[in-house]
Amino acid sequence: MNAKTVTFFLFLVINCIYAQQSVDQKVEELLSKMTLQEKIGQMNQYNGFWNFTGPTPEGGDQKIKYEHLASGLVGSMLNVRGVEEVKAVQKIAVEESRLGIPLLFGFDLIHGYKTVFPIPLAEAASWDLDAIKRSASLSAKEAAAAGINWTFAPMVDITRDARWGRVMEGAGEDPYLGSLVAAARVHGFQGEDLSSPHTIAASAKHFAAYGFAESGRDYNTVDIGLNTLHNMVLPPFKAAVDAGIKTFMNSFNDLNGIPATADAYLQREILKGEWNFEGFVVSDWGSIREMIDHGYAKDRKQAGKMALLGGSDMDMESSIYINELEALLKEGKVKLDLIDDAVKRILKVKFELGLFENPYLYCDEVLEKQITGAEEIIEATLDVAKKSIVLLKNENRILPLKKEGQKIGLIGPLAADKTSPLGNWRIAADNNTAVSVLEGLQKFKENQINYAQGVKLINKIPEGFHEEVDINTTDQTGLEEAIALAKKVDVVVMVLGEYGFQSGEGRSRTKLGLPGFQQELLEKVAEVNPNIVLVLMNGRPLIINWASENIPAIVEAWHLGTQSGNAIAQVLYGEYNPSGKLPMSFPRSIGQLPLYYNNKSTGRPGADGEDAGSVFWSHYGDEKNSPLYAFGHGLSYTQFEYTPVILSSNEMRKGSSIMASVNITNTGKVKGKEVVQLYVQDPYGSATRPIKELKGFQLIELNPGETKKVSFTINEELLKFYNAQQKWVAEEGIFYVFIGTDSTVKLKKPFELL
Repeated sequence: MNAKTVTFFLFLVINCIYAQQSVDQKVEELLSKMTLQEKIGQMNQYNGFWNFTGPTPEGGDQKIKYEHLASGLVGSMLNVRGVEEVKAVQKIAVEESRLGIPLLFGFDLIHGYKTVFPIPLAEAASWDLDAIKRSASLSAKEAAAAGINWTFAPMVDITRDARWGRVMEGAGEDPYLGSLVAAARVHGFQGEDLSSPHTIAASAKHFAAYGFAESGRDYNTVDIGLNTLHNMVLPPFKAAVDAGIKTFMNSFNDLNGIPATADAYLQREILKGEWNFEGFVVSDWGSIREMIDHGYAKDRKQAGKMALLGGSDMDMESSIYINELEALLKEGKVKLDLIDDAVKRILKVKFELGLFENPYLYCDEVLEKQITGAEEIIEATLDVAKKSIVLLKNENRILPLKKEGQKIGLIGPLAADKTSPLGNWRIAADNNTAVSVLEGLQKFKENQINYAQGVKLINKIPEGFHEEVDINTTDQTGLEEAIALAKKVDVVVMVLGEYGFQSGEGRSRTKLGLPGFQQELLEKVAEVNPNIVLVLMNGRPLIINWASENIPAIVEAWHLGTQSGNAIAQVLYGEYNPSGKLPMSFPRSIGQLPLYYNNKSTGRPGADGEDAGSVFWSHYGDEKNSPLYAFGHGLSYTQFEYTPVILSSNEMRKGSSIMASVNITNTGKVKGKEVVQLYVQDPYGSATRPIKELKGFQLIELNPGETKKVSFTINEELLKFYNAQQKWVAEEGIFYVFIGTDSTVKLKKPFELL
């Protein structure tokens, strides 16, 4: 037998012995056989660095990385995808290294693999946790069929600033909604059995406070207090741990002067200590090396030391652990037990994925062909896309459109676009594969559809993920054609917004209006035909004051993925009654940012329209405090009527609970869904509290004339917050309960916690 065959035979023998042991025993047994270099190798992650089915690298950095693979000095690869490629590189690790430890294959599976689901912010707008879980589950299934066994998702960062481009990856501004979405996505990715070939390990990111970057500028510094950190930032991460998530990714930012990559308070004291997280922490791309740029580490060696001490277990693409940890250990600057702890955490996830039983578990070419683009995935994509659409405005009931006898003018640079609706973070998807709005509307053949692009949005389609979007600011060709079309039709559907790559990582913006000449196009068309339905495609809240004042119907359609055009058309024609609710507030002005519904009162709260004649209250001199569209807002093609809140008791003792109920009636003419939202106010405490906090919601469906009683349980746990003594407590006193259709609900009912 040759050396490779002997190595693989030994791997099988060891595997048979391991089969009778617990996972922890297997990890300890394997760890005892590993050299220091092999241990550090498990903490090393490389990006795909050559075509693994091609010739072996002959020199340079690629040659070194290949040798590391063959020597067991790599624990994980990222951005290697497709069964053929994954199998080839896994074969090197398993059959050429001494111990044959299989690799993890990581990928940014943010909202689908080859088939693209709506961006996560859009999915959060559905408030449908089952749909969100199914989206993650089917995304995992399609990615797993292509050899991937680990996703760098979900992103659970809470953010209040629409300037930050990565709002598209999360669930918005609220920690309660964000926590439930985080848990749903973890359960979707990881399923009931992590060793199934259809499930993958998830990673909660970015730990922590990345969404609070100053000025909404990506990678920027973060400076927030413990009150905000614990009450607003950390709850979704804790929910991910409680859901059984296997990995965490730390963040690029510093937090109160400490880069998150080296933050022992976050990673060791809270995550691995208080929360008892048993998985491992991976750095973000190059974030260990970037501590030098932060001014926190003087060189690569110190950066490696600080990262390990801080709790980072795996180094993504810095090559610092593999090059520096051995020397740091010999110099006594780090301890072996920290390295061993990191390696055990990594190995445990590999065992739980079933990779030691079958390192090629995710390498089935037949499954890859069967699952990629399967009908169940396509159908689910359409279902989630429809549920994610938010009806912002519908004056004079211009929507739904009549299904016959109308002349419809479809105008806008995104109306026929088949790439932009895919949004950002869809690395495995092909350009030009989304269903456009034009294609979706054309399926309703009893109306006459006429299309004009109007002005173009971009000058050229970006070739890759890293390229800046070149917005058209000089060419108004097509404007007159669009105006001429608008004069001839009954209704105009205008599809405007952001190009898909205008939101996402590195895509911060200081102007949140319609980019390019789109605002001018909208106003010119409205001059000749006011019957306009504005369909927005975007990855973040936009400032649309003029449209809100002048356009009768506005549909927030986000970037909905592969089935975008079909979903939008079905909503516009009323085949699906929209039920989405905003997970982020829409600002009136960039100057309001950060903007969020669960703000605090301040010592001089006032209110828009109050304190007339006085300037000494918390407000702007040139704009309202309130958002244009509030958190939780979303209309339907029917109407819902709420009765006042009824409490089962006006008093609640600690350890007990009370019920809050309302009756809701569909007073319209069509069946519809409503997200019934529960908010609670704690008006005073040992630390100042928000004016209102989401504490529950239910998605119900009612027929015309139907009434349902909706009840929520309020208990001590629901009322807890991180107080001035740095403890999670529910403090005695008066609380107010609100139940309504969005965060602006005013009617409230008091009770007392004794």
